[in-house]
Amino acid sequence: MAIGVLALLGFQLVDSAFVARLGTAPLAAQSFTFPLSFLIIGVQVGMGIAIAALVSRALGAGETGRARRLGSLVLLVGTAVIALLVLALYFAQEPVFRRLGAETASLALIRDYWAPQLLAAWLGAALYFGYSLFRAHGNTRLPGSLMVLTSLVNLALDPLLIFGVGAWPGLGLPGAAWATVLAFGVGLLVLGVRLRGMHWLAGAGLLVEARRSIRPFLGIAGPAMVSQLMPPLAAMLAIAVVARLGEAEVAAWGLASRLETLSLMVVLAMTMSLPPWLGRCYGAGDWGQVHRLMRLALRVVVAWQLMLGMGLALASPWVAEALSGNPEVRDELAILIRFLLPSYAALGVCMLVVSAGNALGWPLRAMLMSAARLFVCYLPCLWAGAWIAGMSGLAVGAALGNLLAGLAAWQLLRRILASPRRSPAESS
Repeated sequence: MAIGVLALLGFQLVDSAFVARLGTAPLAAQSFTFPLSFLIIGVQVGMGIAIAALVSRALGAGETGRARRLGSLVLLVGTAVIALLVLALYFAQEPVFRRLGAETASLALIRDYWAPQLLAAWLGAALYFGYSLFRAHGNTRLPGSLMVLTSLVNLALDPLLIFGVGAWPGLGLPGAAWATVLAFGVGLLVLGVRLRGMHWLAGAGLLVEARRSIRPFLGIAGPAMVSQLMPPLAAMLAIAVVARLGEAEVAAWGLASRLETLSLMVVLAMTMSLPPWLGRCYGAGDWGQVHRLMRLALRVVVAWQLMLGMGLALASPWVAEALSGNPEVRDELAILIRFLLPSYAALGVCMLVVSAGNALGWPLRAMLMSAARLFVCYLPCLWAGAWIAGMSGLAVGAALGNLLAGLAAWQLLRRILASPRRSPAESS
């Protein structure tokens, strides 16, 4: 999964790097769309967390028939929900982007980019639901391989569709979105072929299963979706703060956001692969294994993120130069890398605790932890830093917010693991 996440997030960073060659204005326009793209991802991840937890618990308890019915339901309902969300975001685009601080010139660029980008988001959500089903059954190899495949297809298509080749003039900014559409389409074709031979889906008893599972599903998916939707909301508020500093700062922030998700590849891989394992332990009542898994995961996350963060911080001028040739954007991006990247060790701890909470029946605690991370620690520090010292202060404030959130999550996990072994649902 780490290899797959690296490939998937790498192609998003490559998208932004190619778009940066078009100029500051297209990169800033793309950056304005990130919070709404994260909104779609938040809904799909919340639903994926719930289905992975319920399917893995059913498999751990030996209920294979129920696991098949749950798999079918999430594919049908999930794609329909994301389709409705995509349509709503398309028709509401102008007032939403104006509120985020986009000027008329940026809106014109966004208008051509937004429709194919929303189509790509819907295809990506359908692909993610398929990944969730495979992960719930303990198969992380296929999702990881498909992430690599879609990334390679996107990487090959990006320069052709953005800049053109020969007599083909290229599409500019919309070309990045169409490359993603085609890449996800290839992934869905492969996923559909593999699912047909797995016998993980059922066509009968879906209505009865829906009535039976709606409450436990919403009990996990509701708080999980709220937890996942809070980062897009925070991203909207953050980019509104950054927009006051200037267009170059918005472009640098957009590149830093892409680099953030790429640098968190190990954490994201664990948040996808660890919960199904924890869910099976939950179903089997093996709490000793839960404790061992969490301790090991936390050690790996902190060690890896500190090593990666410090290395990138030391190399920040060269990394920024590679991602953006514009001197203004490059200098601002270097500042963000220098302060933010090492702080992701603490952010990784918080993300892991939230992910484990959803898998082990602590969805409300996980949701509250997400809210505290963003609205008590991160945003106030970011805003105060920007107010005091501009872009440098913003970078320091965001890093401090991540550190505070990581410490709070660590204290919460220590109390949970030290408590008597009782039903997590009872302790929520």
